[in-house]
Amino acid sequence: MRWWRVLGVAGFAGVATTGVLVAREERRRRAYTADEVRERLHERHEAALLPPAPTDTPATDRH
Repeated sequence: MRWWRVLGVAGFAGVATTGVLVAREERRRRAYTADEVRERLHERHEAALLPPAPTDTPATDRH
């Protein structure tokens, strides 16, 4: 029965750690100024418009 208790404590620790990481990321996200957010969005948009880079592997026809 002890392993159930250990498993429960480990699960609780995992959930708590996830909450801490989410809160930290949220603080980082909110630290951006409006100009920084706008600049990053423009960069991402420009990157999305670029054609995909060619790959080294040849394309195979799977039918």
